[in-house]
Amino acid sequence: MYVCSCFGVTEAQVKQHAEDGACTPRQIASACKAGTDCGSCVRRIQAILGRGACPRRELADQGRPVLSELEAADALGALDEAA
Repeated sequence: MYVCSCFGVTEAQVKQHAEDGACTPRQIASACKAGTDCGSCVRRIQAILGRGACPRRELADQGRPVLSELEAADALGALDEAA
């Protein structure tokens, strides 16, 4: 089902971006442009994000650094792929 008609973004794509670490509508917008044109899908995106687990939110709830740990994990993944 389409969440963002303007850019053809599906609910599955939003969920995938959320699994990849996007925890806010703004982060989803950065990943796929959803919510950046007419804005009618932003509430739907918020609802989808509110239902799922968010790696950044989980780290923050534990009082751990959010961006540094995710960026480190991404960097390690990039190094593994390059080797």
